[in-house]
Amino acid sequence: MDQKGVYTMYPSILIVDDEPSILQSLGGLLSDEGFEVTTAANGYEALKIVDTESPDLVLLDIWMPGIDGIETLKEIKKDNPHIQVIIISGHGTIETAVKATKLGAFDLIEKPLSIDKVIVAINNALNFRRLEEENKYLRKKTLEKHSITGNSPLIQELKKQIAVTAPTEAWVLITGENGTGKELVARTIHQLSSRVDYPLIDVHCASIPEELIEIELFGQEKGAFAESSAKKIGKFELANKGTLFLDEIGDMSLKSQSKILRVLQEQQFQRVGGSRTLSINVRVIASSNKDLEKEIEKGTFREDIYYRLNVIPIEVPPLRNRVEDIPQLMEIFFDECAKQNRSKKKVVTQNVFDLLLNYSWPGNVRELKNLVERLTIMTDKDVIDEHDLPSPYHPKAKDDIASVEAQLFLSNSIKEAREIFEKEFIKRKLIQHNNNVTKTAEAIGVQRSHLYKKLKKLNLTDVLSATS
Repeated sequence: MDQKGVYTMYPSILIVDDEPSILQSLGGLLSDEGFEVTTAANGYEALKIVDTESPDLVLLDIWMPGIDGIETLKEIKKDNPHIQVIIISGHGTIETAVKATKLGAFDLIEKPLSIDKVIVAINNALNFRRLEEENKYLRKKTLEKHSITGNSPLIQELKKQIAVTAPTEAWVLITGENGTGKELVARTIHQLSSRVDYPLIDVHCASIPEELIEIELFGQEKGAFAESSAKKIGKFELANKGTLFLDEIGDMSLKSQSKILRVLQEQQFQRVGGSRTLSINVRVIASSNKDLEKEIEKGTFREDIYYRLNVIPIEVPPLRNRVEDIPQLMEIFFDECAKQNRSKKKVVTQNVFDLLLNYSWPGNVRELKNLVERLTIMTDKDVIDEHDLPSPYHPKAKDDIASVEAQLFLSNSIKEAREIFEKEFIKRKLIQHNNNVTKTAEAIGVQRSHLYKKLKKLNLTDVLSATS
């Protein structure tokens, strides 16, 4: 598309009219403008051409013998909703325009035709189609980004639950430990639902102060308080026709729970300081890292809210129960980090995978993502091995650190402690740089010759044979 908003991709246009003079004159003018033009004298011919050539746009006369323009429009849109149709009418009425628009026509132009008006209408219709295609593409990319990664049995089952639940209007309660991806599940459900064209509004229940919960959720009218100079739209209103995600609802106080219960039941509320009752239509998805049934027993969560939200329960498994997904997750995270840092993508050895598969992952997928980001930034090698892993993920490294710490605090002098530290520091830096003395010296900020002297003094000369 050029700077004037005109398509420059030579789109194809089908002109349908029972007047040969229109086909000839309009067809010639549009060909001169760079469009690929095909013509049809009636609805039957038009539908055959649509089936075989699938034009980008149809200019359709409404009054024709046989199948008229309205019937032809119906047939085109039934099987080819992406094709833009502009109605041409010599006897245009408001009723006809409304009917054509309801059937999917983009615009209606009255005869006698002005070529300038026709070109503007065509460009507007084609640009609208382009935007639709871009939105579909972006929606697909968003869904891919927000999709649940993994092929383990537990994740396959989770994906099935999401696929079945998402197209419905049922409310969902997502449970799982911190860092498992509960928000990701909520976003995937929204992206696969019929409400995808409307917003998904997050409410982080634990972060909203109790005294502000009503304003945050229901909004307020201008002048509701002395200091309130503007009207505020609340989360419920913002989510109208879309999805409201109540994140970590188990952290909401009892007082706040009671305030939202009636709204959840009736989907009606008043802004703070207002008298008008507003009706909304929202789908509610809630999440919690707590066992809400136990919270009910303890008296910290309302039973009526629990049963209102828990229409379809979905549990997100912890990473330790699906460790076979770790390689695939790391592949994605390393790719993301490389793009963000504009650097070469890192890879890890099998020994690294073996160690990580045996780790307990208390922070779940979030912890794994943080580890990958740390390794990407802090490791200057392209291939990451087990020596690059921080101690919690490398039991031997953890034991080595404990041993070095013991030696340091059992030493009899600062000089002895310094030598112990220097020896261990240089050993680890050599390992990080594949025993390359030159690179190690550059990394720790000393001359190569000085490092050689240190190696001899600290009895580390056994590594010299492996250096370049």
